[in-house]
Amino acid sequence: MNAMKWIAVWAMAIFCLIVTGCAQTAGPQISGYTFQETRLGPFHADVHSPVYSPDGRHLAYITHRGERPCVVVDGQADAEYDDINKGSLIFSPDGKHVAYAAQKGAKWLVVVDGQAGAEYDAIGEGPPIFSPDGKRMAYGATRGGKWFVVADGKPGATYDAIVGGALIFSPDGKHVAYAACKAGKMLLVVDGQAGAEYDGIGKDSVIFSPDGKHVAYAAWKGRKQLVVVDGQAGAEYDGIASLIFSPAGKRVAYKAENGAKQLVVVDGQAGAGYDVIAHPIFSPDGKHVAYAARKGAKRFVVVDGQAGAEYDGIVALIFSPDGKRVAYWAQMGKKQMVVVDGQAGVEYDGVGDLIFSPDGNHVAYGAKKGAKAFVVVDGQAGAECDDIGKDSLLFSPDGKRVAYGAKKGRKWLVVVDGQAGAEYDGIFKSSPIFSPDGRHVAYAALRGVEQLVIVDGQAGAEYDEIGDGSPIFSPDGVLEYLAQKEGSLYRVKYIPTP
Repeated sequence: MNAMKWIAVWAMAIFCLIVTGCAQTAGPQISGYTFQETRLGPFHADVHSPVYSPDGRHLAYITHRGERPCVVVDGQADAEYDDINKGSLIFSPDGKHVAYAAQKGAKWLVVVDGQAGAEYDAIGEGPPIFSPDGKRMAYGATRGGKWFVVADGKPGATYDAIVGGALIFSPDGKHVAYAACKAGKMLLVVDGQAGAEYDGIGKDSVIFSPDGKHVAYAAWKGRKQLVVVDGQAGAEYDGIASLIFSPAGKRVAYKAENGAKQLVVVDGQAGAGYDVIAHPIFSPDGKHVAYAARKGAKRFVVVDGQAGAEYDGIVALIFSPDGKRVAYWAQMGKKQMVVVDGQAGVEYDGVGDLIFSPDGNHVAYGAKKGAKAFVVVDGQAGAECDDIGKDSLLFSPDGKRVAYGAKKGRKWLVVVDGQAGAEYDGIFKSSPIFSPDGRHVAYAALRGVEQLVIVDGQAGAEYDEIGDGSPIFSPDGVLEYLAQKEGSLYRVKYIPTP
């Protein structure tokens, strides 16, 4: 091998060592994990409309490198455009793709993963939408005064308007539906096939069943409203709301108004009328339907048509994951209590954040007695604190452990299995989280002006900011999050050691 080739080989080797070194920066050691920090690129000072991917692994935002705006994804800048719709920037549900609407001269186009699509006169209201699996995308566009939906890059039939907010993919990603206007009427288009015309269609009412095999929506016919399921119109009512499919997609329920009364319609059968009804819910197995109702001054829960005990107020109605149990918190006078399987618990001055364990065997909630707050698990009250972090209460995947955020004076901490952790100036709203095997707990915290992640009580590296929705555990137990430090964006990982 000649000298020039040896030089090239050694140069490449040195380059690889440098890259590897950047990806494994030294940091605080956490027992059982290897620290890895990878610089993704700069984090600009001029940041607009920052959006994190649903899995928390990616960050996109709009900035200006000169006079024109561009989108930066994980520190890497896309092309510049004349304008970018700030409300259009969106990640796919799996976090693998990013899209937004941009202006180029007098035209608008949608950019997906840095690739510019066809140019149109305008792009529809709201951001483009991805299918749940992230493999498909659709958006509304106009050309020559006519509107149409572009799905998978192909424009569909033209209409007078496409209803904003009514463009959706089925959960399996195989079907796309939207509401359109034609000569003063509205209709639903499913996979390019136009349905019956109505006087109106509720833009937020169009839904697919969870299995993607059925579609339903609420429509207006004169002064009456009705629900249409797979093209079949149901009974007419004075109002329709809260349209839902059961988890398996085989059943349909919704709230309807009939004169001065409200009722729940399940599988086409109207239930009893009440003065007010809250949103109905299906049990996870689809076998049961429950809702809160009011008759006169009293409130109660109705399960499968059977009304329960009366209270002054009902909030937070939930089924257990196996569908066999029902819980809610109720108010009687100035006191509140949790009712599980029809049995009222201890009265407190306040309750909240009611949850079942994943196996349905345990129930937990936050409670207040005077100025003190605590968590109640299976009827047993835990240690007192000044407040419980909203939406922080959770069970481990196996249902054997409990964690939550708590306030003590001006400090915040995380309690795991009844044991209080170190105090910090703040605990992120998305924290804490359990690892998939339930053995580890992690959360993001604020210490002074710095932010850091804590794993099993051990503090990680400090950053200027940690990404929204962070940290997250991967199925393989790797803890990951995005962080900003000194003008750079980093991907941080704590990898379990063998």
